[in-house]
Amino acid sequence: MPLLFSPLILRDITLKNRIVISPMCQYSAQEGFANDWHFIHLGSRAIGGAGLVMTEATAVSPEGRISPGDLGIWQNEHIEPLRRITDFIHAHGSIAGIQLAHAGHKASSHIPWNGGRLALPNEGGWQPVSSSAHALLGDNQFSEALSHDGIQKVVSDFIKATQRALSAGFKVIEIHAAHGYLLNGFLSPLVNQRTDEFGGSFENRTRLLLQIVTEVRAILPTELPLFIRLSATDWAEGGWTIDDSVALAGLLKIHGVDLIDCSSGGLVKPGAIPVGPGYQVPFAEAIKSKTGILTGAVGMITEAHQANEIIESQQADLILIARESLRDPYFPLRAAHELGVDVTYPVQYERAKRK
Repeated sequence: MPLLFSPLILRDITLKNRIVISPMCQYSAQEGFANDWHFIHLGSRAIGGAGLVMTEATAVSPEGRISPGDLGIWQNEHIEPLRRITDFIHAHGSIAGIQLAHAGHKASSHIPWNGGRLALPNEGGWQPVSSSAHALLGDNQFSEALSHDGIQKVVSDFIKATQRALSAGFKVIEIHAAHGYLLNGFLSPLVNQRTDEFGGSFENRTRLLLQIVTEVRAILPTELPLFIRLSATDWAEGGWTIDDSVALAGLLKIHGVDLIDCSSGGLVKPGAIPVGPGYQVPFAEAIKSKTGILTGAVGMITEAHQANEIIESQQADLILIARESLRDPYFPLRAAHELGVDVTYPVQYERAKRK
């Protein structure tokens, strides 16, 4: 059997294959609440055969949203609509995961189809916060540097969000520390200009993430896995590097993290990144080979044979599909057909199964 369709055991959770629906913002929530759009969007990917279906970046606090349309998990009332989704995903043979996030200095933006620029308070926006006062791209505005009390509130918000995620039925928790958002902004020297114990050295810049990981792992049942999404490099001189990511991944493994979801960028303009098919796979391979931790590969992986080759050559342990899943929610079923694997279809779709 092609290894793309082999199971992967993560603690006591078994993914039926190595295909993951990557977190993808939908900008369609109101006050953080999941609705029918999220139910159909995520549920259809479970029907489509993915081993793991991840929610979009789900804000741990109102000020941690990228936009007013982001999913949230900062209050107990958010739990029940999410539980409806996780129940459906699990009923159809996939595993439900959630990405917990704080947008940092990239918060308070209009949704993309309304321009995506900074939303001012009189437009329903709020004051972004970060590791340091940081210029917001394209605007004469700055994020505010978090105080020590503010940092501890962030830690508390991630703890409470994790507890709510467990109540909502999620079986995989991922902490978002990539793409220029808050935790990436603490890691990266491009943003973090602090002079206290959370800035300066590698040890100091990684302190907040490691504290959050320690606290989250302590309340997660031992049978459930913990993922971290990292930007493996900033793609900029003087920024975070793949060597930094390898060093951090080794620490995260010691602290009970099970898999590194390997992305990149978020602090430079997209044109500065040499994008191409599988362009981020070498990061997953480097982190996996040098630390022994499991990794996920993401970024312009669009074909079944391409995805399978990444797994079979041991460059990564999971394949995270994003835009290809938007084009084809049933990518795993198509990939199985192309690779000659007989997989189970939903009984309602059996008559369409290709023989």
